[in-house]
Amino acid sequence: MFSQELWLENEKKCAVVRKSKPGRKRQELLAVALGVKVGVKGSFLWPPLRLFACSQISSLVRRAALTHNDNHFNYEKTHNFKVHTFRGPHWCEYCANFMWGLIAQGVQCSDCGLNVHKQCSKHVPNDCQPDLKRIKKVYCCDLTTLVKAHNTQRPMVVDICIREIEARGLKSEGLYRVSGFTEHIEDVKMAFDREIPNADERLEAVHEVLMLLPPAHYETLRYLMIHLKKVTMNEKDNFMGAENLGIVFGPTLMRPPEDSTLTTLHDMRYQKLIVQILIENEDVLF
Repeated sequence: MFSQELWLENEKKCAVVRKSKPGRKRQELLAVALGVKVGVKGSFLWPPLRLFACSQISSLVRRAALTHNDNHFNYEKTHNFKVHTFRGPHWCEYCANFMWGLIAQGVQCSDCGLNVHKQCSKHVPNDCQPDLKRIKKVYCCDLTTLVKAHNTQRPMVVDICIREIEARGLKSEGLYRVSGFTEHIEDVKMAFDREIPNADERLEAVHEVLMLLPPAHYETLRYLMIHLKKVTMNEKDNFMGAENLGIVFGPTLMRPPEDSTLTTLHDMRYQKLIVQILIENEDVLF
């Protein structure tokens, strides 16, 4: 296991990696990560050793970026380690030793992706820097995890809401006393919690899920969506657009496996949204 002196030594290695000239050979960078000399010009590292060095460079550069990021707010955060099965050879990013075994070789931080031995996880500093790609939601998320992922002092939702209130709501009667409409509140929360940033990526994700359906389920859903799309084309007469049809068919098509009233009520808005997306984009998704 690394002592404090070894950690300081690693930080010096990070500085070497950062200051390396653009034309420096990849072999020399790998040697820096390992703390060894390549030798005569043109020599090569043994392939498994080179693979290990690459993993060390990733770890060193990650820590160097955290240390030298001027905009990084110094909130201490512990790693959220969970047992993980790695595919292919992996080395511990703390002690640098190989992670043996076929399954559950070590643990991985679900917030930043740091890979270490289970025993080493007890000695890793509280320096977790969450990866924004791993943070799924704004609500129901640990506060420190959220602000470190966005590299902000406060959650962005707090800044946005307060800015809006101070801009056009300070004179509203019953401010903070009168409750808002539940539907409007849920719409705002869904907008902040939306995992996929744009429509194209959202459709791509929905299409990938549809491809996982059994053939009979897929064909039945496709045929139904074609029919419902035709219904929406007569919205002027029947007043049934994609949103209204999503409200009607959502609970039936997207019923949760457990028969829980609370779960059903909580999922209704998402059920409606998914069915609405399927109807509106029937020609693209099917």
